[in-house]
Amino acid sequence: MTNIGIIGANGRMGKMLIQAVCQNPKAKLVGAIERTGSAFVGVDAGELVNIGNIGVQLVDDLTQVIDKIDVLIDFSLPQSTEKNLAICVKHGVNMVIGTTGLSDSQNAFVKQASQNIAIVYAGNYSTGVNLSLKLLAIAGRAFGETADVEIIESHHKHKIDAPSGTAYMMANTIANARGQNLKDVAVYGRKGQTGERQAGSIGIHALRGGEIVGDHTVMFIADDEIVEITHKACDRKAFATGAVRAAMWVVQQQSGLFDMQDVLGLNLV
Repeated sequence: MTNIGIIGANGRMGKMLIQAVCQNPKAKLVGAIERTGSAFVGVDAGELVNIGNIGVQLVDDLTQVIDKIDVLIDFSLPQSTEKNLAICVKHGVNMVIGTTGLSDSQNAFVKQASQNIAIVYAGNYSTGVNLSLKLLAIAGRAFGETADVEIIESHHKHKIDAPSGTAYMMANTIANARGQNLKDVAVYGRKGQTGERQAGSIGIHALRGGEIVGDHTVMFIADDEIVEITHKACDRKAFATGAVRAAMWVVQQQSGLFDMQDVLGLNLV
């Protein structure tokens, strides 16, 4: 049995993670952490998702439950994740991180921490997205710079960062497949007199509105043909189920930095 803790238990993603853990017969929820001062501290996690009392009350301090946890799942904010990561390193607890928008220094801290604990860090935990990444790598190698690449991502109006972590993953996958550094070739939207499109550049565009769960389309635009690879998320449950799957996998690792491709075995294909 894998004992799992969840950060942001009362959030939209947190509630789905609670359900996903409780539905997995090999996982057990032992920690549900909410922000300091939340009115939901002390509420049973099961009551939040209408499955009844499960004996796990929300707390606002990770250190209160860290000794019970085998793996911590964190889909919070960058500053929170950085703090939680330091606690996990201190206590030898592995992590699954889905937080997006980490700074360069925070990403460096994740890499450093992975020398001591095992971390799965991905911008998207759905099986479909990670299969799409595999296809994008193949297309990127096949087309090289003979096709122009444009990435269009759409999310709900509540999302606070752009482009999405998944869009970055897709862009990085293509750039790596073409032997490029994304920082050198990324173009974020266009406005004004932009001049001709630079060969080898990767366009990334973000749309926000309504309650879109997450749509991503990548276009490989060659002179004589266009290939589109699209993934549409119909329900956030796909992310939660994947994150729990990652938690069940990373608990078996000693240390290192991994992604969902490792969890699914796609890096071996």
